[in-house]
Amino acid sequence: MNEAQGVQAFHQRELDAGRFLIQRCTACTKHVYFPRESCPHCGSAALEWTTPQGTGTVYAVTTVRRKPADGGDLNVSLVDLDEGVRLMSRVDDLAPGAVRIGQRVKTRVHLQDGRGLVLFDAIEGPAA
Repeated sequence: MNEAQGVQAFHQRELDAGRFLIQRCTACTKHVYFPRESCPHCGSAALEWTTPQGTGTVYAVTTVRRKPADGGDLNVSLVDLDEGVRLMSRVDDLAPGAVRIGQRVKTRVHLQDGRGLVLFDAIEGPAA
């Protein structure tokens, strides 16, 4: 069986191993997420993998209503990492209605059925 190739496949393999990485352009020094072959800021192909600090701020949040039999309500959050990239995930350690814009959060990789997923947990401290 051939292993998938490319930056997105590499990213998922790293998540599956419990590691969250983002890219940084060595030409313009900006961070990039979701993984790409070239920098969306300057067009350079000089991207390197780096481990982010893992802290960020909730930019937006909504609650998805689900029946209890389907797992109950969950939040969907847009989070701005301190490196300057935004990603969609959820804040996992709070009730869906307790997640607030401006809340500081920290990443963690959650493994479910062998697949890594980036989730956030609330941390104390003021918004950046």
